[in-house]
Amino acid sequence: MKITNLDTVVVDFYRTNLIFVRLSTDEGLTGIAEATLEGQEHAVRGAVAVLADAVRGKDPTRISQTIYELNRDAYWRGGPVSMTALSALEMAMWDVSARALGVPVHRMLGGQVRDRVRAYANGWFSGAKSPGDFADAAVQTVAQGFRGLKWDPFEAADLTLQPRDLRRMLEPVAAVREAVGDDVELFIEGHGRFDVPTAIRVAREIEQFQPVFFEEPCPPDGIDSLVEIRSKSPVPIAAGERWFGRNTFVPALSRNAVDYVQPDVTHAGGFLELSFISTLAAAHYIPFAPHNPSGPLSTAATLQLGAMLPNFRYLEIMASDVPWRSEISNERLQLTEDGDILIPEGVGLGIELDFDAIAEHPYTPHPMRIFTDAVADIRPPDARSYFNLDSMPAI
Repeated sequence: MKITNLDTVVVDFYRTNLIFVRLSTDEGLTGIAEATLEGQEHAVRGAVAVLADAVRGKDPTRISQTIYELNRDAYWRGGPVSMTALSALEMAMWDVSARALGVPVHRMLGGQVRDRVRAYANGWFSGAKSPGDFADAAVQTVAQGFRGLKWDPFEAADLTLQPRDLRRMLEPVAAVREAVGDDVELFIEGHGRFDVPTAIRVAREIEQFQPVFFEEPCPPDGIDSLVEIRSKSPVPIAAGERWFGRNTFVPALSRNAVDYVQPDVTHAGGFLELSFISTLAAAHYIPFAPHNPSGPLSTAATLQLGAMLPNFRYLEIMASDVPWRSEISNERLQLTEDGDILIPEGVGLGIELDFDAIAEHPYTPHPMRIFTDAVADIRPPDARSYFNLDSMPAI
């Protein structure tokens, strides 16, 4: 079997565009993967085109050799664009290889250690303004089946905060905690906003709400800063969504910079690299909680990791999405009443794309909004659940 082509397909998803990568072979088998990188769609498509020229004619089942040689031969290594393209190629090769054998990807990576993973919801808060809005949205999301909620309550803050602003920003957190009770887990997102003293002050203020972790409290390129913050934080620290490959995770783990590691399978190197990072984390008894706010193929890949990594702790997933998420693939996720998502059955990544449905939602520019007032506007007004409703209570 030989690779005949590697191309990309883009679909508008309101806050960003999803990029899907399609690997074609001369035996008619096709592998798919996700290469979504917010705000960098054109750059990623160009990087995939470069990889396409390099892999045509290669055996798609020789994954380790191909990825090693592409890394070795690259003069400019790493970074979000190149690593996202390379990660997608790696995952598409695993998808093809598993399809050729008629098994799920996780079977080839060691088999299952579990049939479900604990999930926490992101995106559930879109459109909320007041503390009461956040509380109502939280209650509805818990009624849907989720037992964990994550969000960034810090608006467009940049490096520092006035005490009065921090007090106001934490009012929705207090409202959510009161509304859902102590049994629902809260996860506080920082989006790399703060300098060291502000991050420490924020960590101390949010302790009262008992969050599972405080995510990305400082910019992602500051390991020294993260070490300082964790040493003084009364709540666990999570980071890693904007780290690429093992070379960043090794010093972060060796220096005790984090309590949870959060690599993204679509950016940090694909299945083998995340499996390696998971092993590094396990050697430090650090749980694995990968970043996953993107589309159906990113989720499908992350669930394959959830099936086979012993220290996999949490799955991040969007509580609702654009109405056409259920149209562009056969994704059918089942959310249990206990807040778990079942590992899907099926060969490869366990998912197929509908390219005709994708074509109905072409590329639309979406600027990044982390430091604007629209930071929480990440789902359209007509967003809907895309989970299997059979196991979910009525809202």
